[in-house]
Amino acid sequence: MMNLTGKMLIGGQAVAGRRERIRAIDPSTDQALEPGYPGADREQVEQACALAWEAFDAYRETAPETRARFLETIA
Repeated sequence: MMNLTGKMLIGGQAVAGRRERIRAIDPSTDQALEPGYPGADREQVEQACALAWEAFDAYRETAPETRARFLETIA
């Protein structure tokens, strides 16, 4: 089981957001779930997007089976 910390992963690092907290809602109870996650600011979003763009070429070259296994793992 994964330990929820309220941090984002950017470039493989746990990073605290710099904006107001965002909370998921349990649809069965309509209650906010903890922990809240501070939202990313513009700089953090731009960093995450740049890293994703850099990783895309290597990902695009993988076999479909490898991509499927990756997507199933992170789901």
